[in-house]
Amino acid sequence: MTAATPVASPAELFDLTGRTAVVTGASSGLGARFAAVLAAAGATVWIAARRADRLRELAAACPAMRPVAADLGTEDGRRALVDAVREGSGTIDVLINNAGVDSGAKPADETSERFAEVLGTNLVGPFHLARLAAEVAGPQGLAVVNVSSILGLVSAAPMGGASYAASKAGLLGLTRELAGHWGRRGVRVNALAPGWFRTEMNAELFDDERSVRWIGRNTMLGRAGEPAELDTALLVLCSPASSYLTGQILTVDGGWTAR
Repeated sequence: MTAATPVASPAELFDLTGRTAVVTGASSGLGARFAAVLAAAGATVWIAARRADRLRELAAACPAMRPVAADLGTEDGRRALVDAVREGSGTIDVLINNAGVDSGAKPADETSERFAEVLGTNLVGPFHLARLAAEVAGPQGLAVVNVSSILGLVSAAPMGGASYAASKAGLLGLTRELAGHWGRRGVRVNALAPGWFRTEMNAELFDDERSVRWIGRNTMLGRAGEPAELDTALLVLCSPASSYLTGQILTVDGGWTAR
């Protein structure tokens, strides 16, 4: 009779002690939250964004964080980030592709140049960073989490813009494709698709009472999400708890896309 596999404790399943994580777009909002969650799980967390002062503030409050100011919309910025992590920690075990921008324009008003800029940051950037991180993955492999959105799955018209939705949908295809190509190398690639959570990018939306009511009416749980309600989903995707999970989309949206 084959011995039963020992049951790991929840603490062991979500433990990231000794691992190195990189979080982009980490100077505020969900990115800052993601970095704090990974640090609390035991990881050394390299936080990257353009706002150096904000990164320094976050790192000063959490010794496990290492700030790197970089423009992740450029190849040079992405290479500089990975080079800094390689020099400081040696390897990368977890990559959270969270950095993103929105054009703020309706499709009829958005220029093709701005459309390309949004895709450059939101889609080309995550691809390039994933490729660079895979080159310096640690012995336990690499867990990549691409932060997409429900707007990559469904339309939110009249809210939302074409470039943002296209980039977030593209991230889902990228997630599946990289998972297929790199799985045998020990690289797992999954996507996190949040619903409506207040961030700097959508603060204007949440400041409008009609928009808040619209979100409530169209969400099964009747409200927008709280940042803490993404914590467990993030940890599942980048910890030993998901060692046999790749190429998947974890949607945390209060039931929005299940309507």
